Amino acid sequence: MITTSDILFEDNHLIAVNKPAGMLTQKDLTGDTCILDEVKTFLKEKYNKPGEAFIGCIHRLDRPVSGVILLAKTSKALERMNIQFREKQTQKKYYAIVKNKPPKEEDTLVHFLLKNSTKNMSKAHLKEIPHSKRAELDYKVVAKSDNFFLLEIVLKTGRHHQIRAQLSAIGCPIKGDLKYGFPRSNDDGNISLHSFYLSFNHPVKNEMMTIISLPKGKDELWDYFITQL
Repeated sequence: MITTSDILFEDNHLIAVNKPAGMLTQKDLTGDTCILDEVKTFLKEKYNKPGEAFIGCIHRLDRPVSGVILLAKTSKALERMNIQFREKQTQKKYYAIVKNKPPKEEDTLVHFLLKNSTKNMSKAHLKEIPHSKRAELDYKVVAKSDNFFLLEIVLKTGRHHQIRAQLSAIGCPIKGDLKYGFPRSNDDGNISLHSFYLSFNHPVKNEMMTIISLPKGKDELWDYFITQL
């Protein structure tokens, strides 16, 4: 259930939400609850709307991932924000907890991802192969514990399972991510990947905006790492 505390920003055109890990962005075949429906219900109740509120999906986060997700409240805002995301005029940053130390303290990773729709996975290749898509991200180690490392990731492209596949390819699968090689699941079944930063140009006001949301949840490692930043 989305509540006021989950709302990071709202005006007449946009609403930004801190998506809980484990919740879908949009409906799928499971029929489970999703952010779009939750936000529609939240706005309907908040403003006592007689009909269903318009909410447009601008971008997505994987189900087991938490963090900032931006939704449009008007068709004009949706169209303009879709252009920004498509033309890479936005910036997205993530935090990921990994157990293995990366090869370098900071680096740029470039792979070619091939999606396997049957398994709902993407495999990272060092060289381009047929039907693969180029994927690029920057990472740096920003905090450490006795057994884990916190990486800050700047996403340069938006591919299917990109961060998960690329970190796995360098021997650093994300904590809890069984699909990409981590040996154990997290207690809540989700993975330790959080979208904490999104910057974009407001589609109507033409002002640069930045939305930040630090991770929260059952994993005490998040609390430990946030105090180290």
